[in-house]
Amino acid sequence: MTQKNQENIYLKVKDYSVSGETFDLIYDSEFDLLETQPKPALEKLSHYYKSEDYISHTDAKRNLFERIYHLVREFALKRKLNLVNSLANEKENLLDVGCGTGDFLNVCKINGWNVLGVEPDEDARSIANQKVGDKVFGSEQLHQLEPNTFDVITLWHVLEHLPEPGKDLAIFKKLLKPEGVLIIAVPNYKSFDAMHYKEFWAAYDVPRHLWHFSKTAISKLVTKQNMHIEKIKPMWFDAFYVSLLSDKYKTGKMNVFKGFWVGLQSNIKFLSSKEASSMIYVVKNTKN
Repeated sequence: MTQKNQENIYLKVKDYSVSGETFDLIYDSEFDLLETQPKPALEKLSHYYKSEDYISHTDAKRNLFERIYHLVREFALKRKLNLVNSLANEKENLLDVGCGTGDFLNVCKINGWNVLGVEPDEDARSIANQKVGDKVFGSEQLHQLEPNTFDVITLWHVLEHLPEPGKDLAIFKKLLKPEGVLIIAVPNYKSFDAMHYKEFWAAYDVPRHLWHFSKTAISKLVTKQNMHIEKIKPMWFDAFYVSLLSDKYKTGKMNVFKGFWVGLQSNIKFLSSKEASSMIYVVKNTKN
């Protein structure tokens, strides 16, 4: 979107998870978002996900951090299910894009939804299909789905990974029923913890996160697809998880108390600023 120059470099951020490389975050004033540059070539992007520390692609519980992650995830899954159930008149068709190892899909399936999932990582997709009975496929099959099929489409921390989010939102709109709901959860670079940790903020997660969104950015992107934001909700636990990891990046060691304190401050600040570490956008489709 934005041409790179020294004036619009918002931050320089290191990839702490895999490569150790440094990337620029370029500010786009039209959409009020940040763009990771340089972007890895599509054929090389998968290499940046090849890490045993990429938790969304594994069910491992090898250390305290991973055990905390999975404990919180169980609680978060129930909250996500309650949100989805509250938005739908009937439990019919749900598509989870970037479903990882399939835990959310499995919860929805048990709760009566007809589920499908999209997951580009082959290993994660294999784990997911063991849970939901071969209902998860690769990204290339997204274009083969019938239009106006889904009551709900969910993207839990996925939109920031997509090379062309505008084009993908157009695809999701096409797949939604006329009154369907798109749920988008993304990190918020205007949150307190993002401002506090700056280049060490773990939710930048370059170069896997190609985009970094604000509320204005999401609003403009969905409006271009003739959809609208119906409500915005904070993801309370993300502030703690992200702050713990950010403090590790900044100091070289995990400080549970410091990370918890910054996460708590971030959540308290949301009450006045309405800027949480991660935000859930409930987006309503509209009839063309």
